[in-house]
Amino acid sequence: MTDPATSRPRHLTRPDAVVLRGEEIGTGPSVLLLHAGGEQRQVWAPVMSLLSAAGFRCVAYDQRGHGESGGERTTFAPCAADAGAMVLAEPPGCLVVGASLGGLAALAALADPAVRDRVARLVLVDVVADVDPARARRFLADAGVLDGYTELVDDILAQLPRLRQLTAALDLPIRLVRAGTDTPLSDDDVTRFRDTAPHAAVTEVPQAGHLVARDQPAALAAAIAAECRHLRRERELGERVAARSRVGGS
Repeated sequence: MTDPATSRPRHLTRPDAVVLRGEEIGTGPSVLLLHAGGEQRQVWAPVMSLLSAAGFRCVAYDQRGHGESGGERTTFAPCAADAGAMVLAEPPGCLVVGASLGGLAALAALADPAVRDRVARLVLVDVVADVDPARARRFLADAGVLDGYTELVDDILAQLPRLRQLTAALDLPIRLVRAGTDTPLSDDDVTRFRDTAPHAAVTEVPQAGHLVARDQPAALAAAIAAECRHLRRERELGERVAARSRVGGS
C-alpha cells in the first residue's frame, strides 16, 4: 500500500498533446493548487505538507510552459483550459487555490458549468480581476518577470473585464488571501473586488509579499485549512442529510 504521506506522480495529456506533470499527497477532501506565473509546483510543497498532515489530499501541477510540463506560455486561454481539465480530473467538491496566474486561470475555468459543478470553494492568493492593469504591469516589470511573459501578460490584462464579470457571477464561497507587502494589489483593487463579490472574505498576511506560498507558507496553509474545514463540515452535513433521506424513504 502506498504511504499517503509520500508524493505520488500525476499527469494530464491535453488535446494539443501537451503533457502537464504534477503530484499529489495525502488523503481526504481534495485541494487543487495552481501556482503563479514563473513558479513551479514545488512552491506549494510546504503548504501541501502542512495540509496533508491535517487530513487533506493536495494536488499540484506545473502549468504549461513551466517546470516539467510541456507547451508554451504565450496566451491565457490554454492556461484556463488546463485549469479546467485539472479540476475535472478531481472528485466533485474540491477546493481550488490559485496564486496570481493560477487564480485568474481558475476564475476563467469556472465559466464552464461542468467545472463549476465540481468546485466547492475558491481561494485566490494575492490576485483579483479588479487589479489596475498599469499597476500590475509595473509590478511585474520591477520584479523582472515581464520580459519572459510579455505576450501572456498582455493577453491576461485584456481579459480582466471578462474575468470581473465571471467573478461577479460566481455563487461559491471565495476567499482572497492578500499579501501585506510587495504586492500588485492596492486597497482600491481590494475594495473593487469586495464590490464585485460581496460574499467573498479577505485574509491579509502582513509579512508576506506577492508570492505568499514562498514567504509565509504556514500562514497560507492555515487560511486554506480553514476553508478545508468548512468544506469537510459541508460534506459531512450533506452525508447526514442523505442518510436521513434514505432512512425516511425506506
